[in-house]
Amino acid sequence: MQKIKPWLWFDTQAEEAANFYVSIFRDSKITSVSRYGEEGPGPAGGVMVVAFEIDGVEFMALNGGTAGEYAPAFYVDCETQEEIDDLWERLSEGGEKSVCGWLKDRYGVSWNIVPSIFGTLMSDDDGEKTSRVMQAMLKMTKLEIPALLRAYEGK
Repeated sequence: MQKIKPWLWFDTQAEEAANFYVSIFRDSKITSVSRYGEEGPGPAGGVMVVAFEIDGVEFMALNGGTAGEYAPAFYVDCETQEEIDDLWERLSEGGEKSVCGWLKDRYGVSWNIVPSIFGTLMSDDDGEKTSRVMQAMLKMTKLEIPALLRAYEGK
């Protein structure tokens, strides 16, 4: 798995754009699609994130709506809370911390610092579990693995 992935922000066209990109380049594919639940912030059942590969390079595309301002962005897949904590503090120094694991560094580049386990939690077939995880994540700035796991378990 690629540690750092380019993160593309779209209003509502993430899936359409990803399908377009993989249709152009050989050895490319959609690897996963996650959808918004009832808790939002997008429409329930609508595409939230599309993960795809172009010639072996992993990308993430988000339907984030018009609330965000497009800027260069990267998704960072973190194995541990310690790694999240370290990257969060170092990258945000002189920058701006935001919500849902997002921060902007001192140069205006956006980073989404996300625990690896988040994708697993959000791909569970139990909609109640994924809804609790999403609700917990929406209340966070820096993502906290223990809190996400507690939400998943209903604690």
